[in-house]
Amino acid sequence: MQINLKINGVVHSVSVEPRVTLLDALRERIGLTGTKKGCDRGECGACTVHLDGKRVLSCTTLAVMADGREITTIEGLAHGDALHPLQEAFIEHDAFQCGFCTSGQIMSGVGCIREGHTHSDAEVAEFMSGNLCRCAAYPQIRAAILSAAKNGGV
Repeated sequence: MQINLKINGVVHSVSVEPRVTLLDALRERIGLTGTKKGCDRGECGACTVHLDGKRVLSCTTLAVMADGREITTIEGLAHGDALHPLQEAFIEHDAFQCGFCTSGQIMSGVGCIREGHTHSDAEVAEFMSGNLCRCAAYPQIRAAILSAAKNGGV
């Protein structure tokens, strides 16, 4: 199937089989490797991207389902050299260790802020529960999200 994926404001025309996931299309067909393949079963959140402004797991979303829709990946959050406020907060709060889950955590964190789920540490923990961190940097991740939300970082 020939589909058009609008990723970070740029339209990419790609040919995919109907069974190809959005994650595989991003990484293997388009070359955007910031979105990570963790479990490939929708359990870890490393593959989180935004589809029409909502966070989705790209490993469980078929690429054909994203045809003509707005996709934002971790590569699309920064504006040139200016990092997104949550990316800056992750650095400030040392919210990553090995870095494998970082892109999914940030994408989900932006979604969490946009959805208004940042009233408390417990609320952030609940709405980020689908994103796993093998290094257990959860306190720093929640602190970064709360800090970015407090400073209007969406």
